Amino acid sequence: MLRISIILSAFVALVSACAPVPTVPLAPDGLPLPQIYQISAVDAADVQFRMLDGVNSLRQAAGVPALKMDARLNAAAATHSRDMSVQNRPWHFGSDGSSPLDRISRAGYTGKLIGENISETYETELETLAAWMQLPSTRDVILDAAAIDLGFAWYQDSNGKIWYTLVLGG
Repeated sequence: MLRISIILSAFVALVSACAPVPTVPLAPDGLPLPQIYQISAVDAADVQFRMLDGVNSLRQAAGVPALKMDARLNAAAATHSRDMSVQNRPWHFGSDGSSPLDRISRAGYTGKLIGENISETYETELETLAAWMQLPSTRDVILDAAAIDLGFAWYQDSNGKIWYTLVLGG
């Protein structure tokens, strides 16, 4: 009886090892295709605060003061994210020719513009922050010691593409 149990257990283990391995769709370059990150209405507020927490963690590690969320900068960022989607290109100028300085002024922000980071992606906000930290120009905006306020917003197209805008003011 013990011998039959051992043989049966070995057979079950062997058969279960032959189960198909789930496959991940691959791009032509052999890397996994990106997964679409869908931002739900329930997650919307959390996304902004995850970005604020992520930025502040990086700033703390760099020895610069933490930022606070500013509703006026959020509004300017939201306007620009939607506008980049309409234009279907990530760039710092609005369809009306506006600059980041124009947008924060229109939103009622009276402080100084420190900088603006933008992105066109299917990635999460924290993956986008990590990508911004890889480039000196966008990293310098995030770690600028003169910044005191942060605005962050996005617009997500129906195909899942996300247009992020981060604005820092001082």
